[in-house]
Amino acid sequence: MSRGARSVASPRVVNIADLRPLARKRLPRVVFDYIDGGAEGEVTLKENCGAFEELSFRPRQAVAVPQCDLRTNVLGLEIALPVLLAPVGYSRLMHPGGEVVAARAAGAAGTAYVLSTVSGHRMEDVKAASRGPVWYQLYLVGGRDAAEDGIRRARAAGFSALAVTIDTAVPGMRERDFRNGLKELLGASLLAKIPFLPQVLARPGWLTRFLRDGGLPELPNVVIPGKGPIPVIDVQSALARSVVTWEDLRWIRQAWAGPIVIKGVLTRDEARRAVDEGAAGVIVSNHGGRSTETLRATVEALPEVVAEVGSRMPVFIDGGFRRGTDVFKALALGAKAVGIGRPFLWGLGAFGQAGVDRVIEIMQGELKLVMGNCGTQTVADINRAYVATPDWKI
Repeated sequence: MSRGARSVASPRVVNIADLRPLARKRLPRVVFDYIDGGAEGEVTLKENCGAFEELSFRPRQAVAVPQCDLRTNVLGLEIALPVLLAPVGYSRLMHPGGEVVAARAAGAAGTAYVLSTVSGHRMEDVKAASRGPVWYQLYLVGGRDAAEDGIRRARAAGFSALAVTIDTAVPGMRERDFRNGLKELLGASLLAKIPFLPQVLARPGWLTRFLRDGGLPELPNVVIPGKGPIPVIDVQSALARSVVTWEDLRWIRQAWAGPIVIKGVLTRDEARRAVDEGAAGVIVSNHGGRSTETLRATVEALPEVVAEVGSRMPVFIDGGFRRGTDVFKALALGAKAVGIGRPFLWGLGAFGQAGVDRVIEIMQGELKLVMGNCGTQTVADINRAYVATPDWKI
């Protein structure tokens, strides 16, 4: 066992929650809160997690399950477990390996990684690091020309699907970021940085790795014709000018020949429109509670979307997944697979690839445990009959 693997082994890390304080200990407050925080009062963030507690199991007892098969088919490709690593902007802040390390861990586990447009590593390097499927999550940062260039590169690099995010018309008010001086620390003014530097200096290990990695490079996957890659500091203002509309999907569909998945769907109307626009799947998502406050928990919105389009396309979901039991509940409600964000970022920030590997290992083990206890041998066996739901209005 490697040193990194020993660091995250039981009993030090027994569940996903154990990694959160370890990441907090190793990362500057501004970086940790960028991962950990949500919009405004963080009600949506809390609801995403809390909604799973309202669901209970209806197991099949006295059923022998000699072993559990977690394999499933996603957009024509088999993956080893129904858990994907969801897109998170600029993971390189948490660890120099960032997106490359996360993609490698996902591929080693036989599952998919979804790369954010706002990535610190070149998409070609991220794809080359993974043995599994890699999707490209698209923002229109930098405008249509930059997006078309990114789509072209993703297609040439071998990305298997395009995930188009539609739920960031206006960047969220992430109050932790304002309090921690994220904008100032990313900016060019040394004077503006001074009040916020102690939190960075308090983590010399992270700071050393950050500086050796070159500090804050430009975003290599958002290249504006005639100007080059966009600086990190310009991302928020660029996002505010790059709303994705349903009309945009027409030229996106022409530029991308493979399957397109619409990310940020919360209602039956949006799901139906996604079908009408030729999408191959939808992701029920509220941006992890990082964009709009007091939205419905994603697992609460899931049954409505599945009822509308689940017979015609795969429905995926992210938001609030911390346990294998959460994954089982979403699968029972009709999700094809789930995406995790904060859990693997806590692992990445704390221990690099060993931390991401451990997150996936924990999710696998917990999912197998609940499948065995509920009497299900394969992912295909999991259905609505295995969970009791509250009287959610859809």
